[in-house]
Amino acid sequence: MQGLNELEGKITESSAWEKVKDFLYLHIDFTDKISISILDMLVIVTVVVITTIILRIILKLLTRKLPETDKSKFNVVFGYFRWLVYVIILLITLDSLGVNVTAVFAASAALLIGVGLALQTFFQDIISGVFILIDQSVHVGDIIEIEGKVGRIEEIKLRTTRAVTIDNKVLVIPNHLYLTNSLYNWTQNGSETRESVDVGVAYGSDVQLVKKLLLQAASTHPDVILEPEPVVIFMDFGDSSLNFRLVFTLNDSFKAAFPKSDIRFEIDRLFRENNVTIPFPQRDIHIIEKK
Repeated sequence: MQGLNELEGKITESSAWEKVKDFLYLHIDFTDKISISILDMLVIVTVVVITTIILRIILKLLTRKLPETDKSKFNVVFGYFRWLVYVIILLITLDSLGVNVTAVFAASAALLIGVGLALQTFFQDIISGVFILIDQSVHVGDIIEIEGKVGRIEEIKLRTTRAVTIDNKVLVIPNHLYLTNSLYNWTQNGSETRESVDVGVAYGSDVQLVKKLLLQAASTHPDVILEPEPVVIFMDFGDSSLNFRLVFTLNDSFKAAFPKSDIRFEIDRLFRENNVTIPFPQRDIHIIEKK
């Protein structure tokens, strides 16, 4: 009697398993060429869940050192990237399950090529913006020089960077220029920068007096930092003058043109008071008469 009961139990379990298998292998036909079973759907859901977990881990690793303001910008870009990953994973999963998605692959490839050609620069700007957010090479407030233009960074967006020039003009920089051009960050090592003013004096001038006057012109200016102290470099014996360079430190290099102009005015005044001449180029012309 007990053996009969065990046999009936096994038959019942076998019957239940057969029903489960029949349910799992139940196919749903979307088109004539695309048919998906319940088991395939479960596999797809599992793959999507695993992909979501991996993407969240990647997002946390990439944004762990970003400021809160930059995290929100990066999340927007990552959201688009996430959907692209989902589409690719879905197509690969369906193909591995035996679903005929050749037509979908072909259509997707053609679409991506068309969009890529049409929006190539746009995508370059977005990718460059992501790189800027990740490596933190440029920050708001930095003074940068790119393609001969100098500006103070006011805002970093995903596609463009907004800067203000010294004459208060807005400079909109496409982010892809950071990848294709040399970028000079004047303030990455701090706001203090070394500036210089070049001047030439006539031959026969007292070079020690010239040095003293140049140092006086720099040290008396309120914007010049006295540590490190200004220095004078005797550059060269020029064709018409003795060439000197006055080197000094400013706290705000963005407006360096103004203190440098003030220092030039002061140099001219001091030179006049002390009879130091700034020469102009001279040439000797020899006229040979032919007989």
